[in-house]
Amino acid sequence: MNSSPLEIGLFASSGLLLFLYSVGRLALALRQVAGPRMQDILHRFTRSVPLAILTGTVVTTLLDSSSVVIILAIALVSAGALPFRNSLGVVLGANIGTTISSQLFAFDLGQYAAVAMLPGLLLLSLSKKRGGRTAGRALFCFGLLFFSLFLLGEAAAPLKEYPGVQAWLLQLETPLRGAGAGALLTLLIQSSSATLGMAIKLADKELLTLPAGIAVMLGAELGTCSDTLLATMGRGRPALKTGLFHLFFNIVSIALGLLLIAPFTALVLRLASHADVARQLAHAHVLFNVGGVLLFAPLLPLCQRLLDAWLPDNEVPQAASAQPQAA
Repeated sequence: MNSSPLEIGLFASSGLLLFLYSVGRLALALRQVAGPRMQDILHRFTRSVPLAILTGTVVTTLLDSSSVVIILAIALVSAGALPFRNSLGVVLGANIGTTISSQLFAFDLGQYAAVAMLPGLLLLSLSKKRGGRTAGRALFCFGLLFFSLFLLGEAAAPLKEYPGVQAWLLQLETPLRGAGAGALLTLLIQSSSATLGMAIKLADKELLTLPAGIAVMLGAELGTCSDTLLATMGRGRPALKTGLFHLFFNIVSIALGLLLIAPFTALVLRLASHADVARQLAHAHVLFNVGGVLLFAPLLPLCQRLLDAWLPDNEVPQAASAQPQAA
């Protein structure tokens, strides 16, 4: 049975709203469960670049949000609990950890969402301890996340019947147009994971090609810098430098990705030739982010020196020199 554009729009909107709600609530619940511990881990286990990258990867995987981890790092840098140079490794690690979400999205888990939602709802309703209720909320939202993606996919399926929609989605194969769409969508919904999730579901329904999906992915990486930059406002120069490094890392990585998108797409096809397009896009996300981290990791000392030269930490010395005059 054919669906009208209005029915498709309402169905897709319901799935998208559920998805955004579940992403936000899941991140909040995970922060309540593990946030303070993760903050302590970021403070203690970032003494070397490899350890900082590993820590950023693990914490992002557990909290399911690279933005949350980078904002945590910015807060610690601002408080003086984390040296600026150590935060750079955390930023790189967060970019690896966020690829776990795309791998999960590529699995068709929506039909099994009740396996997580039911015990989560029972914990949320019956647990007398706050920790149990929070864990139940996280489990319920985890299941709801995949159920909402399932709804998005089902809503998108009838779009194959509309040549105009297919023609517009094919236009996203143009790298700059696809990246612009990904960046704009991420800015609007404030979640690169949501953008990637929708792209993967469109690819799963054969509505989005791999080159178009990769272009959207590159744009989403840029759009996610907005909230971390906002988090640096009023936090001092060390925190600002962490946010600027995140922006600089993404701009350089995305520029290289756009310039090399044809050979990169060919590489993904060669490595994952037997996978479907959704899985290929998830693999492309991992390959792109890990490649960017491997490129930047040896350059961290240089990046630190350049940012220190551009924004020297002269706020404290000025305050110290002003004290004797006041006295």
